[in-house]
Amino acid sequence: MRQEYDKYTSEDFEVWKILFNRQIENLKDKACEDYLECLSDLKEVLNADRIPKFEELDAALTATTGWSIEVVPGLIPERDFFNLLAQRRFCSSTWLRTKAQLDYLEEPDMFHDIFGHVPLLMNEEYADFMQAIGELGMRHTNSDEAILQLKRLYWFTIEFGLLRQKGDLKIYGAGIISSFGESNHIFENKSINIDSFDMISVLNQAFINSEIQTQYFEVESFQQIYNSMESLMGSLIEAEKMEKKQKSRASR
Repeated sequence: MRQEYDKYTSEDFEVWKILFNRQIENLKDKACEDYLECLSDLKEVLNADRIPKFEELDAALTATTGWSIEVVPGLIPERDFFNLLAQRRFCSSTWLRTKAQLDYLEEPDMFHDIFGHVPLLMNEEYADFMQAIGELGMRHTNSDEAILQLKRLYWFTIEFGLLRQKGDLKIYGAGIISSFGESNHIFENKSINIDSFDMISVLNQAFINSEIQTQYFEVESFQQIYNSMESLMGSLIEAEKMEKKQKSRASR
């Protein structure tokens, strides 16, 4: 699949501009410095003036961290997704929400995929972490339990991760970055729960993807996640062993 740029309508361009301008203003004091710096580095090819061309984003990403964009029709099977991450290829749809959908979508669109995810792929630590998740997904591709744990890690870091930066709470998760409502919800809703990042706690924390979040985890740096990778790998190995034992018993 490829991005068919000439098929975007005038409303598509208007929607992109509305979303971009509204969210970049909203994120000035909410997003982490790393995201804002990466977005600034991409300003020539990722801005409010027009819908981005994927080949231009690819050129910038590939030159910096070796990543590229893989066009997909929408959500794809988890194992296919991890396989692409392992190859440093990030999935993005090419369709854009309508004016009537500015504040809520059931399925991620191009604004979420590109505005939310792509800038931080210019950050080496973050880009390496994303690839590592994909590689582990492929290594444990036959274990449903291990895949579930990786989905939880991805959800509470890449999608809905928070970062404590110079003492202040900041956003780096794409699901928050790309959402006007969610990025305000974090700072305005007193009933949410924010825990310090702990790999085992994250791997055992269930989530519901159809509701606004109430549980978050904050890290001190992207390096902190890397420092927890050993416990992650150990947990995945144990999950796969337990699953094999259970299947063995069930087949007797």
